[in-house]
Amino acid sequence: MEKKLGLSALTALVLSSMLGAGVFSLPQNMAAVASPAALMIGWAITGVGILLLAFAMLLLTRLRPDLDGGIFTYAREGFGELIGFCSAWGYWLCAVIANVSYLVIVFSALSFFTDTPALRLFGDGNTWQSIVGASCLLWIVHWLVLRGVQTAASINLAATLAKLVPLGLFVVLAGLAFNADRFSLDFTGVELGVPVWEQVKNTMLITLWVFIGVEGAVVVSARARNKQDVGRATLMAVIAALTVYLLVTLLSLGVVPRPQLAEMRNPSMAGLMVDMMGSWGEVIIAAGLIVSVCGAYLSWTIMAAEVPLLAAKYKAFPRIFAKQNANNAPSASLWLTNASVQICLILIWLTGSDYNTLLTIASEMILVPYFLVGAYLLKVAQRPLHQATGIGACIYGLWLLYASGPMHLLLSVVLYAPGLLVFLYARRTHPQPDLLQRHEKVLMGLLLIAALPATWILMGQ
Repeated sequence: MEKKLGLSALTALVLSSMLGAGVFSLPQNMAAVASPAALMIGWAITGVGILLLAFAMLLLTRLRPDLDGGIFTYAREGFGELIGFCSAWGYWLCAVIANVSYLVIVFSALSFFTDTPALRLFGDGNTWQSIVGASCLLWIVHWLVLRGVQTAASINLAATLAKLVPLGLFVVLAGLAFNADRFSLDFTGVELGVPVWEQVKNTMLITLWVFIGVEGAVVVSARARNKQDVGRATLMAVIAALTVYLLVTLLSLGVVPRPQLAEMRNPSMAGLMVDMMGSWGEVIIAAGLIVSVCGAYLSWTIMAAEVPLLAAKYKAFPRIFAKQNANNAPSASLWLTNASVQICLILIWLTGSDYNTLLTIASEMILVPYFLVGAYLLKVAQRPLHQATGIGACIYGLWLLYASGPMHLLLSVVLYAPGLLVFLYARRTHPQPDLLQRHEKVLMGLLLIAALPATWILMGQ
C-alpha cells in the first residue's frame, strides 16, 4: 500500500523547491538594481501577489478536491484538452531544464573546495569531471524516487531543515551587525540614477523567479494523506520563503553599504558571512548552497516525474507514461525525465555553450500555468471573496508575464511547437480520445505559424 504525504512533507517539498540557489545571491542581485525604498515596495507587491496565487491554489483544492495534479488539471478542466496539454508540456520542460541547471550549480559550488589556480577540476560545472559527478547524482536520485515518492520526500524534509541552518545563522548574524544609518544611506537610490518605480520594476525581474515551485504540493496532491493539507502546505511554505527573502535582502543592506554590496561576487551571502564571522563564513555558505541546491533538485525531480504520469492518465501524454512500479513511483515518467536531463548534461559538455537563454524561455513557460490557476478560480468561484482572489491572482499572473518580457513569451512557442507532435501521438495511444474543439485546432495552427518567426529570432540571438 502506498504511503501518503503528510503536511510536513508537503510543506518541505514546496519550500525546498523555492529555496534553491537564488537566495544565496539575492543580496547582491537586489542591491545592484534597487535602493532600500524600492526593495520594500517591490517585496510588498511580490508578497501580496504570491500570497494571492497561493490562496487561489488553496481555494481550488477545497472547491475541486477531485482534481488531482493541480495546475495541469485546472488548465485542462477550465480551458480544454489542448490548453491542458500545453500547461503540462511547458511545466515538464521547464522542470527538466531547471534540473540540469541545479546539477551544474552543485558541481560549480563544489569547485570552491576542490579547485585551485593550478587545478581546474569542477570549474563552472561543465567540465567532464562535473558531468560525470552530475550524472552519478542524477541516477542516485532516480533510484531514490523509484523506491517511492514518500522515501524521497522524507529525505527532502531532512535536506530542507539542513538548508535552513546556514540561512538562519546568516539572519541572526546580520541582525546583530545591522546598522540603521547604513541601511538608510541613499534610501531612495539617487546614486543609481533611476527613478524609484523603475527600480521597483527591476526588482520584479528578480523576485519573479524565487517563488517558482510554489505549486509543488498541488502537483503531487494525488499523493497527499489529506487533501486539505495541500493548500495549507502551499500557504505555509510561501509565508516561510517570503520571510526568509525579506530578512536576507533587507538585513544585508544594513551590514554593508548598498554600492559595496552591489559589487560583491556571487554567492554574495558568502562575502557577507566573511565580514561577519571570518573565513569560516564562506565555507558555511558554500556547504549550505550545495545542500540547498541538492534539496531543490530532489523536489523538482519528484514534481517533474509526476506531471507526465498525471497527463498520461488524462490522455494528454502517451499512455506508457501512466505506468507505476511496485512502490507506486512514476517509473516510466521518471525514466523519460532523467534520460532527458542526462542528454542535456552531455550536450552542455560537448558544446560548452551557455544555455541561460533556454532556461529563461523555459521558465517563462511555467508562468502561463500560474495565470491559468487564477483564471480557473475566477471561472468556478461563486463567493465574492473567491472571485476577488481569482481576479487578484490573474492580475499578478499577467504582471509576471509582462515583467519577464513579452519577447520571451513569443520565443517559448519554439518549445511548445514540438510538443504538439507529442500531443497528437498521445491521442493515438489512448482508446476513444475526446474530440478536439474547433478553437483548439485553430490554436494549434497559430502555434505552428508563430514558431517560424520565433525560431528565426532565437537563432539570431
